[in-house]
Amino acid sequence: MHIEHGVVTGAKLLLSYGTAAAAGATALKMTAEAALEKGLPSLAARSVLATAAVFTFFQVLPHHPVGISEVHLILGSTLFLLFGAAPAAVGLAMGLLLQGLFFAPFDLPQYGMNVTTLLVPLFGLRALAARIIAPGTAYVDLSYGQALKLSTAYQGGIVAWVGFWAVYGQGFEAANLAAIGSFGLAYMSVVLLEPLVDLAVLAGAKSLKGLEKSGIVTPRLHHAA
Repeated sequence: MHIEHGVVTGAKLLLSYGTAAAAGATALKMTAEAALEKGLPSLAARSVLATAAVFTFFQVLPHHPVGISEVHLILGSTLFLLFGAAPAAVGLAMGLLLQGLFFAPFDLPQYGMNVTTLLVPLFGLRALAARIIAPGTAYVDLSYGQALKLSTAYQGGIVAWVGFWAVYGQGFEAANLAAIGSFGLAYMSVVLLEPLVDLAVLAGAKSLKGLEKSGIVTPRLHHAA
């Protein structure tokens, strides 16, 4: 989902700074709330693990350029279900930044757009989870249908933001719209895989004794709200 260099240029980049600042402020608020709720050590541990996971998703797992961007297996819903919204947000922002600093410095000018594209769908995923997962349900007991809805919401949000940045930067030319369409079709194929990954990870977490007391996963993973 990396926005390629040259898609948005010049003064138009200012919008990405604004959206990134708003997304960052929301993530900081969530992080502060999580620290007060479960303590700083647990938040820090989950954030570090999420960052390592995101860095691996971007740098190690296969990724291919399609249309206007690249198709990555980001597993945003998996991060959310394992670590919680705030650590997932920290992990997405920091994993993306580390990749840019050490392996893809040419992506740094697009960091504002890319971090917005990752974080805002996560906020939507969090709101959706609150609506479709009953307070008495632990995440390890989610159904395939619930996992599918969460994955579709997150990946769909990414496609929508990538499309927005492409149109914002390059307009409604036929070639640009075709590139957006090809990217969207390829990226939404992730939805076929991610719910299965989610359920497999949740099943593994459910079977691991003592994980719920370790502080390295969100308490909601094993306990109802």
